[in-house]
Amino acid sequence: MSEEQKEKQDNAKNILQTIEELIPKDAGFIKAEYEGPDIAIYVRDIAYIFSDENIVKSISATVKKKLIIRSENTKLMDPETAKQKIIEIVPKEAVLNEEGIRFVPEFSEVFLEALKPGLVIGKGGMTLKRIVIETKWVPRVFRTPTMNSDIIKGVRQMLLQESPFRKKFLTAVGKKINKPIMKSEWIKATALGGFREVGRSSLLLETNHSKILIDCGLSPEPSVKGSDANKDNGDQNKAFPYLAQANITINDIDAIILTHAHMDHSGFVPYLFKFGYEGPVYCTPPTRDIIALLHFDYLKLVQRSGGTPLYDEKDVRKMLSHMITRDYHEVTNVTDEIKLTYHNAGHILGSATVHLHIGEGMYNIVHSGDLKFGFTRLLDPADTKYPRIDSLFLESTNGLQSDISVNRQDAEVNLVNTIKRAVDSGGKVLIPLFAIGRSQEIMLVLEAFFANNPKYKLDAPVYLDGMLLEASAIHTAYPEYLKLNLQHRILSNRSPFESEIFEVAKGERSEIVDKGPAVILASGGMMNGGVSVEYFKALCDDARNTLLFVGYNSAASLGRRLQSGLKEIPLPDENGKLHNFKVDMQVQNIEGFSGHSDRRQLMSFAENIRPTPKKVFTMHGEESKCEDLARSIGQRLHIEGRAPMNLDTIRFK
Repeated sequence: MSEEQKEKQDNAKNILQTIEELIPKDAGFIKAEYEGPDIAIYVRDIAYIFSDENIVKSISATVKKKLIIRSENTKLMDPETAKQKIIEIVPKEAVLNEEGIRFVPEFSEVFLEALKPGLVIGKGGMTLKRIVIETKWVPRVFRTPTMNSDIIKGVRQMLLQESPFRKKFLTAVGKKINKPIMKSEWIKATALGGFREVGRSSLLLETNHSKILIDCGLSPEPSVKGSDANKDNGDQNKAFPYLAQANITINDIDAIILTHAHMDHSGFVPYLFKFGYEGPVYCTPPTRDIIALLHFDYLKLVQRSGGTPLYDEKDVRKMLSHMITRDYHEVTNVTDEIKLTYHNAGHILGSATVHLHIGEGMYNIVHSGDLKFGFTRLLDPADTKYPRIDSLFLESTNGLQSDISVNRQDAEVNLVNTIKRAVDSGGKVLIPLFAIGRSQEIMLVLEAFFANNPKYKLDAPVYLDGMLLEASAIHTAYPEYLKLNLQHRILSNRSPFESEIFEVAKGERSEIVDKGPAVILASGGMMNGGVSVEYFKALCDDARNTLLFVGYNSAASLGRRLQSGLKEIPLPDENGKLHNFKVDMQVQNIEGFSGHSDRRQLMSFAENIRPTPKKVFTMHGEESKCEDLARSIGQRLHIEGRAPMNLDTIRFK
């Protein structure tokens, strides 16, 4: 072992030794150990530590690590007694789910779920402290979604069941992050997908000693029948990132960092687990839950269509058990030399830009993921303030000078007027929606106009059907990621997603079809699947009805074919036999609700980001859009602007 490696190893040990020295003797220090990117400290008298919050703050500032304080197992109160004590301590107004009180001895934690978690925490954390002091169990508080969510129940149950595994896994990750390494001499990034194209987004970042992937997605419409990413299937391989060409093995990857849950950014990750990846996947908490929703839905969709998925449920569950979640602005080591910080990207719930600090100030990179730097009713615009930036990787979905979105206010008025005209004429309006983001945005618009504005009174029900119900429930579990006014509404049990103007579709869909005028919000944005297709088949032959698109349809999608004026289309009927459906319903498209920035917003983001980057690399856009945006930003900011191609490698140091 070299002197430098030995010094690194000694430093890792010294951190744990320093913690032992700083813990007051009265607390009864037992041990400190690495647990993922954090450090867990076990003591005999946890009440002593929690009686003075400055103890943990001071030690954390000294070692520059997130600390988790836990009781020695022998000091923990009997779970049944502790449960009754917790029920006694937590105010009734918190609406604590008593059936959901779960004890996790591997982490000396107790899971608590409540409709009002703030009351479980208490002013200044006093209620939590009391629970810790009286039971010795450390509470982990979750918000109960205001709407039923099988996904959230499943993910939380999985975390509980996988606790023994996660304890071992996090310990192993912690040791790897703090392993002795030498200072890196070079940094490079290789474009593995999503450059001069939309789909299969993936970027490999390498130093002498670290290899991390930022996103690892699928193309929007991969062929999945008999698909295998290890085989040379011609066009099939355009669906997958170029991992095989990156000259690395799966076991070489130290970590995967996800910007958000959409399949073109996360869809290939379970495949890596299928073939042996055992490392961590970093994301925000909402991203983890939305990924579970989208990936399990992907499996159902492919199986229902007679195809063969790339992976199965056990691979998705394995991915979820390897996830380490981080909130915005929380600095986290993902390797010994690379620190990750997430910032709001404004795209969908939990979406994030990625800030990477490499070495001791050696280099800093910001990766935008998918970004919205403009007004939405759901989320705040993307953050623009970072500690340091050398290079910016920026999405270019709307990168051409002509990619200018319509005025948002005009788009909203156009939407509600179009709906009213169709309903007043005795027709039904079918709006196919992506379950995540677009559904909630449209719901907020309809609720704002139809529930609160007499001028736009709607004499028809607005039905909600499909996966968008589960997606909306996930939004209510994470109000802190939404705009402040939405946070207040959800926390005061006035969730707009449960407004009286909305009705959950129940029973047979034929009942909705056979009734009078209605608005139907249905999942399946591009109509390649989902309940929107079922409604379409029942409504398409009536000229009074309207099919209303508010989002993007890819070239091969059913939605795009209908937008292009197709008047007859073969689809399987209720018996599974192909039937030609005649299209007499009105087909309209209303722009202005994109979750991506338009050209002006992208330019504004680049101009407002601080500090100004020295280089910008465009991605996630058609070739012409990436090139145009890179050239324009470079000229405007007097910096280097490039549009790399897939498999291009960029050396930073």
